[in-house]
Amino acid sequence: MKGYCENIEKRTVENEDFRRVLYTGHHLQLVAMTLQPGDEIGEEVHEDRDQFFRIEQGTGAIDIDGVPNHVEDDFAVIVPAGGRHNVRNTGNAPLRLYTIYGPPEHLDAIVQPTKAEADRRHPHEEWDGKTTE
Repeated sequence: MKGYCENIEKRTVENEDFRRVLYTGHHLQLVAMTLQPGDEIGEEVHEDRDQFFRIEQGTGAIDIDGVPNHVEDDFAVIVPAGGRHNVRNTGNAPLRLYTIYGPPEHLDAIVQPTKAEADRRHPHEEWDGKTTE
């Protein structure tokens, strides 16, 4: 096994896609995301998985159970399983971040270029147990 070893800040800042799965293990998944100004992930709850967010560029808010948390470059947020949450870009530039799901959420290697495409495809692209390696 090779695992994942890369400059995550560079990969995240260069990412133009709404969602790009970078690596999927049996227990964790690494996903780069870019939200355009005014975009949001959409309120969701993961009953069976924790989620970590790291903001690399931009400003926004991560709402957890109705409480908005201002985020900007270098901020980290953990949403525990069962927490209702949303990520919103409140700035004038793209919000670039990566997130780690434990366990994985999406099919391995998925690329969803826009929020609209992600919304359309997400129900059909939930993790199927297959890993990167």
